[in-house]
Amino acid sequence: MPFGNTHNNYKLKFSAEDEYPDLSKHNNHMAKALTLDIYKKLRDKQTPSGFTLDDVIQTGVDNPGHPFIMTVGCVAGDEETYEVFKDLLDPIIQDRHGGYKPTDKHKTDLNFENLKGGDDLDPKYVLSSRVRTGRSIIGYTLPPHSSRGERRAIEKMSIEALSSLDGEFKGKYYPLKDMSDKEQQQLIDDHFLFDKPVSPLLLASGMARDWPDARGIWHNDNKTFLVWVNEEDHLRVIAMEKGGNMKEVFRRFCVGLQKIEAVFKKHNHGFMWNEHLGYVLTCPSNLGTGLRGGVHVKLPNLSKHAKFEEVLTRLRLQKRGTGGVDTAAEGGVFDISNADRLGFSEVEQVQMVVDGVKLMIEMEKKLEKGGSIDDMVPAQK
Repeated sequence: MPFGNTHNNYKLKFSAEDEYPDLSKHNNHMAKALTLDIYKKLRDKQTPSGFTLDDVIQTGVDNPGHPFIMTVGCVAGDEETYEVFKDLLDPIIQDRHGGYKPTDKHKTDLNFENLKGGDDLDPKYVLSSRVRTGRSIIGYTLPPHSSRGERRAIEKMSIEALSSLDGEFKGKYYPLKDMSDKEQQQLIDDHFLFDKPVSPLLLASGMARDWPDARGIWHNDNKTFLVWVNEEDHLRVIAMEKGGNMKEVFRRFCVGLQKIEAVFKKHNHGFMWNEHLGYVLTCPSNLGTGLRGGVHVKLPNLSKHAKFEEVLTRLRLQKRGTGGVDTAAEGGVFDISNADRLGFSEVEQVQMVVDGVKLMIEMEKKLEKGGSIDDMVPAQK
């Protein structure tokens, strides 16, 4: 996995009907979009690096669906995947990103000074704040398709870029395969460590091949800025801290990202970006900003209120348990983050989190006193 060109040519001895996957029990965006006609049209195409239609869809064929969330069901193997297979991927992107059309243009705004407020979220309710994104490096295939040599080249360049950072960003790189037990335990305690993927969604797409070769974690000395190398994306960049100062977290996120990109650009390897899709990443769900700005916030009363889900939807926010996407909330603490990735800028998405969480804390305070929040339910954003 992936199989490359010769195998794809061999498949063409069979008819499209013989090769078309059985998607009759599937519930994912790919299965909704992939008709036999589209399969016929695209099955003999491949990107310059040899990524094929079957490589794009395999994870969605092997994983029919998820009980709680509508999964995407496909991945990109390189920057060109989104162009070569656009007849399939454009409808998936439109469906997944709220009607984002093939002609739409995405906005990027990493000027942290454009964020209004965000340094005043009540720390009695907001336990921690974080902003994360992914980045792909121009000139390399993406993790579902990358070779060992490519992965190692990306790691080498990443170490060089990250070790050149100074001041608040000075830190250390920990390669997964050469980590001491003590370092590993410390990273687990800090909730920084990522492990070999066990999710069948990631395994079926080929992202875990050669694990843990050329994977690693870098963090600054203050443990407030973190980069994962060669996980689901080439780079995952995370800024975080305890408490409710989202403004400061977003500042660190923007400045750190721009510093890293400047070093990559010196090697003529900037980040994949275009004006339609924004930042190009492995999973179509992360296109655009790739950004998830979230806070862990205590909402024991609001979360039991009949209007909680409606309030989240209207504020364009989503909730998770504090342990991640499939976990339950403990003690009324939720991970609240922006629902959108594509079509809104980074500043706009973090602004939605800041404004929305502020309102929800006001609602929580009112409910604590036995008041009604019916007149506080916001209009749809």
